[in-house]
Amino acid sequence: MNVNHYPPIGDYGYIADCHSAALVSSSGSIDWCCMPRLDSKSCFGRILGWETGGHCKIAPPSGFIASRRYLENTLVLETTFKTESGQARLLDCFTMRRGGEHDPHRQILRIVEGVAGRVRFNLELVARFDYGAVKPWIRKVDKGHHIAIGGSDGLFISGDFPVEMKHRHDLTGTCSVEEGQRLRLSILWRKPEDLDEGLVQPPDVNELDRRLEETIEWWQSWAKGGKTSTVYADYVHRSAIVLKGLTNAPTGAIAAAATTSLPEAPRGSRNWDYRYSWIRDSCFTVRSLGEMGYVREADGFRRFIERSAAGSAEQLQILYGIGGERRLQEVEIDHLEGYRGAKPVRVGNAARSQVQKDVYGELLDLSWRWHSRGYSPDDDYWEFLVELVDQAFCCWQEADRGIWEIRGKPRHFVQSKVMCWAALDRGIKLAEELDRKAPVPAWRKARDEVRRAVEEKGYHRERGVFVQAFDHPVMDGSLLLLPTVGFVAYDDERMIRTVDLIRRELGEDGLIRRYPIGDDGMDGKEGVFLACSFWLVDCLARQGRLDEAREVFERALSTGNELLLFSEEYDTEAGEMLGNFPQGLTHLSLITAAVALAEVQQGKR
Repeated sequence: MNVNHYPPIGDYGYIADCHSAALVSSSGSIDWCCMPRLDSKSCFGRILGWETGGHCKIAPPSGFIASRRYLENTLVLETTFKTESGQARLLDCFTMRRGGEHDPHRQILRIVEGVAGRVRFNLELVARFDYGAVKPWIRKVDKGHHIAIGGSDGLFISGDFPVEMKHRHDLTGTCSVEEGQRLRLSILWRKPEDLDEGLVQPPDVNELDRRLEETIEWWQSWAKGGKTSTVYADYVHRSAIVLKGLTNAPTGAIAAAATTSLPEAPRGSRNWDYRYSWIRDSCFTVRSLGEMGYVREADGFRRFIERSAAGSAEQLQILYGIGGERRLQEVEIDHLEGYRGAKPVRVGNAARSQVQKDVYGELLDLSWRWHSRGYSPDDDYWEFLVELVDQAFCCWQEADRGIWEIRGKPRHFVQSKVMCWAALDRGIKLAEELDRKAPVPAWRKARDEVRRAVEEKGYHRERGVFVQAFDHPVMDGSLLLLPTVGFVAYDDERMIRTVDLIRRELGEDGLIRRYPIGDDGMDGKEGVFLACSFWLVDCLARQGRLDEAREVFERALSTGNELLLFSEEYDTEAGEMLGNFPQGLTHLSLITAAVALAEVQQGKR
């Protein structure tokens, strides 16, 4: 194994269509792609197995300089290649359909355009289905097009980019483009039986050009619905577009990330599948998009949760498949070596069965925020909310796994307790404002009990700070979230001291770890947690410490790549991203931090 083959995680761009997703390297290689859904088995997976995972590369053979950007307010990725003989660009996207994202083409479109001089391009199309386990059977069909079939997956490869079979399993091609010339490669995902029976017709080149323009228009039209007054508008709008790409259009679910098993510690075992919808992260996402004016996404996620839980709080899980699936068995893919040797490669997530009590508060707080905007719960959803509050009422005294999904012994996490307090508090407020039937006196009593417990057992009196868990007095990045639900004011002296101690004990090179090294009992030193760093910005800004907040914000922004994409964590020693990518929690936390800076600057504290 040669780990040098693997580019840094930050070398990748991201394309999506609210169904599928792919990562494209700066050398024009699609090294990760899952179709027809973001959580489907990969058809290109070289990022987790360089020799066996599969890829699709279009690039000059050698001696080029590449630069990248997104076309304005889109997820259409443009890579410009400069060579000694000329300049050309490669456009990559999942095509979108005008009128809505619910009926996708299920198509990757790759277009090469000559800009100046003459540039030669080589194509390598090495599809490997089922996470690299299945080599496809490739057959040539009419007009030089090809179909690739394996297991339950099929690809239809067409367009006017010259393609030929290398052997039964791979395709290659070579071409040159001059100024103004355009060549196209279309990769359609289809069921093998439809391809085998000739039921799929490839779009012609004019249709491919039309789909590119339609895709650009779709993204730009969606982006117009979001507004922000921050000076960091480019970062905020890009983050919103990333979050939209992580949304599953048919269900309203929001995936945590586009990948699985990108390691949180170099060559370690902290490798998890994040292609699912976590209630907590999704609530944060809806809140962030809501602040920008994207109301439809919020309502879609609300409906997704109600359906997925079957309208029953007792059946609520902390995460679901993006189609609402409940069984997400975690398995290891042994034949993949993992990114730079980080094993195991995991598919599925065992955290689905964990108890994390903060989810009750997240859903109630979300409902309260939307009620405040004029979107009050109807009768059916109110019954569901009452059940959620009752769950917090009955279970708040029990230990759980917490926001970080600790796989060791459960603890009495302070952030979980505070979110149970928030569930009770928001339930009381909603019942009173809407004049709804609910056991408000019992809820009010329990709310007071939770507060007393946190202030007695979750507060270290000698140091004057909140701590991670009862009887576990260490610092934790999740404590930065306590003011967001009003449990304690941002500028309360206890919170100011907590923020300062978090910076001292968890700080590293201007960024924040989520908890002390080794506190979760797992091997490997993970990176700093970027969402925590953005949460710190929110706290500092709302404490009136604007200069400090801007300094942390700028440091956190520096961990992104030139496409303004962010991962989950960051290795400050190597200067590289860690963890799944792009990470929704990081992007939504960036939005929250930018909004806090803007509001404080405008005197809206």
